[in-house]
Amino acid sequence: MTERAPLSRKLSAIAESATLKVDAKAKALKAEGRQVISYAAGEPDFSTPQFVVDAAAEALRDPANYRYSPAPGLPALKEAIAAKTLRDSSLEVALNQVIVTNGGKQAVYQAFQTVVNPGDEVLLPAPYWTTYPEAIQLADGTPVEVFAGADQGYKVTVDQLEAARTEKTTVLVFVSPSNPTGAVYSPEETRAIGEWALEHGIWVITDEIYQNLTYEGAVATSIVEAVPDVAGQTILVNGVAKTYAMTGWRVGWMIGPADAIKVAGNLQSHLTSNVNNIAQRAAIAAISGPQDEAEQMRLAFDRRRRLIVQELSKIDGVSVPNPLGAFYAYPDVTGLLGREWAGRRIDTTLELADLILDEVEVAVVPGEAFGPSGYLRLSYALGDDQLLEGIQRIQRLFA
Repeated sequence: MTERAPLSRKLSAIAESATLKVDAKAKALKAEGRQVISYAAGEPDFSTPQFVVDAAAEALRDPANYRYSPAPGLPALKEAIAAKTLRDSSLEVALNQVIVTNGGKQAVYQAFQTVVNPGDEVLLPAPYWTTYPEAIQLADGTPVEVFAGADQGYKVTVDQLEAARTEKTTVLVFVSPSNPTGAVYSPEETRAIGEWALEHGIWVITDEIYQNLTYEGAVATSIVEAVPDVAGQTILVNGVAKTYAMTGWRVGWMIGPADAIKVAGNLQSHLTSNVNNIAQRAAIAAISGPQDEAEQMRLAFDRRRRLIVQELSKIDGVSVPNPLGAFYAYPDVTGLLGREWAGRRIDTTLELADLILDEVEVAVVPGEAFGPSGYLRLSYALGDDQLLEGIQRIQRLFA
């Protein structure tokens, strides 16, 4: 019998999401009765605001929501997204510049599919969210990492970007606030990068999913606000997941020039068609309704942020740059490497994360998921008591 044809080489090369993999392992251990505390998933522990849930319940009673709707999104939601974008990113957009997607991940995937051609190089500041390099390669592009360490506050400079640019460079990924580091670029830093991208005709894909989660007076300045002229070569990615504790509702969006959005819309018409109408109605309520509960969640994240930085900083060998956005701490733990802990020689943060899970039942994500080894990502989007207990376990391990 003839041997079966092989699976897709492109898809077979994709790595599983490291953050979801660690989170799944932690949940499996919990199911076995282990007292695991997980800092792995970037998922708020709060409930979706009740008025958003009520809007979804009301939408369930409308038969119009049982049918197909326009693939790019409900007009009412696109109008709400346009209003939010003007409010938070200072960019005025028409409805034909907006596509509603199944979560921010689909928006990220479609953004790269829209502007990347085979052989193109995409400048990817590191540390980066684990999905970006995979999405770039699925678009037949080549990710070019540009690393900024803790000494730079995890923020790349124009000089670094220019040093990495070649004649094949067509796209820059710009994320502020950052996942995994929580870094927020200043308005001046954002403007410098936007002007550089404009000068060289480089597309910018900017992920603004955490733009409403900033602290200590920091402002997440959109690159299209800092440099309005760069909007003609920028795709903005956003969604309701993080700000409104709506990760499971799966509503995101992408915004860009009309010609780029038309190309992305053609893809989505074949890929998924419309996003669930009930979830879209809920998203309208979230971004158009009162923001009081979202602000209360932000204040809780701020309190947890200060606590996790304070407690991690007590561990010898750990350095924690102060994160001003999102809900992640990204400590530099190189001082713990190259040593023996609990009878084991630990040389990488992959090994370190395994040690922490095995010895004290705390799940963290190693830096290798986001770039170089030497770092850990801890999400502080979990309950206050668990947050403190988990860090205290780590403190005892490395005492």
